[in-house]
Amino acid sequence: MVNSASGSRGPAARKGSGRPRDVRIDDAAPQAVMEILNEVGYGGLTMEAVATRAGTSKPALRRRWRSRQHLVVESLTRVVGVAPTPDTGCTHCDLIAGIGTLSKAFTTTVGRRVLPALVADLANDPELEKEFLNAYFHPRRATTAMALRRGIDRGDIRSDADIDLLLDMLASTTYYRVLFGHLPITPELAEGVVSVVMAGVATERWRSDH
Repeated sequence: MVNSASGSRGPAARKGSGRPRDVRIDDAAPQAVMEILNEVGYGGLTMEAVATRAGTSKPALRRRWRSRQHLVVESLTRVVGVAPTPDTGCTHCDLIAGIGTLSKAFTTTVGRRVLPALVADLANDPELEKEFLNAYFHPRRATTAMALRRGIDRGDIRSDADIDLLLDMLASTTYYRVLFGHLPITPELAEGVVSVVMAGVATERWRSDH
């Protein structure tokens, strides 16, 4: 018969006996990625360089991220953010604030150096594409969709507005300028885009108030 002392050394008791996860790496690695991307671009980024800059090892990175591309997705998610579009009670103010986070993030050198190359990699890696969509693209899109629906509920936006089309229109200008670099991403871009969109879908009541 196994007594309580010997029984306590079973698999359940040993489960947490391994080396604890170093949470510092979770923050240090994405920060290192952004620094390296800003210095040498997407093509010059290696897991070895990230490990050195973050003060860790390549195996430690591999345990968290399958490839450098997955690490870039994580870093992009942290930099641009997926926080909810604010609810201030002002529909066009909320949309400007939400879309403005894209403008703010992609005015850096990193945006122009990273996004075009990353999008190209997504086409050849379904798993990476799924992670990008689930971790970054869909959460950001969902927060803006909520802001649009709040606008409909307030009577600011027409009830028959095509939410998916509006979402594409609100974000596409910034992404288009990042991908092709033909025009700058200015601090005023978000307000300009939102104004054009609202001019097309706002209710008569909203127009009369603004």
